[in-house]
Amino acid sequence: MAKRVATVGAGVSGLASIKRCPEEGLEPTCFERSDDLGGLWRFTEHVEEGRASLYKSVVSNSCKEMSCYPDFPFPEDYPNYVPNSVFLEYLKMYANQFNLLKCIQFKTKVFSVTKRPDFSVTGQWEVVTLHEGKQESAIFDAVMVCTSFLTNPYLPLDSFPGINTVKGQYFHSEYKHPDIFRDKRVLVIGMGNSGTDIAMEASHVAKKVSVTEHPWAWVISQVFDSGYPWDMVLVMRFQTMFRNSLPTPTVNWLIARRMNSWFNRENYGLIPEDRTQLREPVLSNELPGRIITGKVLIKPSVKEVKENSVVFNNNPKEEPIDIIVFATGYTFAFPFLHETVVKVEDGQASLYKYIFPAHLQKPTLAVIGLIKPLGSMITTGEMQTRWAVQVLKGVNKLPPSSVMIEEVNARKNKPSGFGLYYCKALQSHYIPCIDELLTYIDAKPNLFSLLLTDPHLALTIFFGPCTPYQFRLTSPGKWEGARNAIMTLWDQTFKVTKTRDVQESPSPFASLLKLFSFLALLVAIFLIFL
Repeated sequence: MAKRVATVGAGVSGLASIKRCPEEGLEPTCFERSDDLGGLWRFTEHVEEGRASLYKSVVSNSCKEMSCYPDFPFPEDYPNYVPNSVFLEYLKMYANQFNLLKCIQFKTKVFSVTKRPDFSVTGQWEVVTLHEGKQESAIFDAVMVCTSFLTNPYLPLDSFPGINTVKGQYFHSEYKHPDIFRDKRVLVIGMGNSGTDIAMEASHVAKKVSVTEHPWAWVISQVFDSGYPWDMVLVMRFQTMFRNSLPTPTVNWLIARRMNSWFNRENYGLIPEDRTQLREPVLSNELPGRIITGKVLIKPSVKEVKENSVVFNNNPKEEPIDIIVFATGYTFAFPFLHETVVKVEDGQASLYKYIFPAHLQKPTLAVIGLIKPLGSMITTGEMQTRWAVQVLKGVNKLPPSSVMIEEVNARKNKPSGFGLYYCKALQSHYIPCIDELLTYIDAKPNLFSLLLTDPHLALTIFFGPCTPYQFRLTSPGKWEGARNAIMTLWDQTFKVTKTRDVQESPSPFASLLKLFSFLALLVAIFLIFL
């Protein structure tokens, strides 16, 4: 009899979990509290409990060739950076392609997940759900939690004296349309990706837009070197190996030098507050243009909030404000799990390889997607799922609890002194993390063997973008289209941007080179027959 697996959430990680379970002989049942799949990518006009709010204009931060499911590329006519509505279409195509809808129970909230009395022997869980007011209970052999780390808005009002006296509006970044900012004086607190996006939208309709708080990461453009998508330039195996071989201060200096090649961030007030610690980049093609035209003002941190104004640090002058937007991020929680199962503390949980609670007697509960890699969350979650399912099935074994706890604690504390230094909870290296999981399921491509049998592919993998297709080159889980997807990557990338034929202007250098080559050929012929 197949083991029954309960999956909580039908977002990008939940869908990958549902797909993978039957491939390993497991029987999944997914509980989704809303009436549709898609998780964070599903736009609604109202804010939903337990899910980060999506504004209408959200576009993916990672390009389509770097953020697809490894065995299911985006359609070739999709743009490189995908709007949320189009991304949702892709997720529905994925669900239909692999017949996943039959496994999902919509409008079903997971009320509690608790150990059975005989858990030490069976590893089973009792899952209590609520559907249309009716409570039901069922027994499962394993549980996969796929609810994301963006569940509860973080609103640090205590850090802003006088906020309760405000006569205008203040709210978290859970807004939907920019019309709310029309002809208003807007202050955005926070310079992450959401805060920057909101400031850009507001600057087109507002009377004035100010952004406060020091930027916590480098601001870069989605359109990177030579017009390539940023992650196709920066997320490469060769670059990762090179960076990790250098001392962290040297890496930080090289990053700063490269970032400032677009524009000098210091002149725009956009130097990260702490350049020794790397965080997810802030992606904005517009920000420097809005600053230089006076549409957006970068301000110091807020000292005090008054009824209709704010006072910034290092500036005694009051500035009139109508709306304050707190783009201060999210926290996460697992309200259906007791803290003895998964305890959230200081923005993280004690999970082995960011997946398994290290102390459980039986490894039958996995948390998928509770990680922040400098890369695609879809790919990372799908890879976590592939390994987790083999552990739940009993094919792969975890080390003793003492070993797992020691590794979790070590991960929290020490930078290596080489490569990138991540300072925030849940942040992780992307390629090393994926490669480690691939090793556990014996699916990591062997570049040395490929160099002998398929050198073109091996060199493309090592020196080119680290695409999700690389993770499906070998069994188990091999996808027959992986090699072709890797080798035609650039064609697929620019197929949607080259919408008309352009005849390249002849280069003077190329013409001279041809001329000298022709003359050299004539001289060679003359010398031969001399």
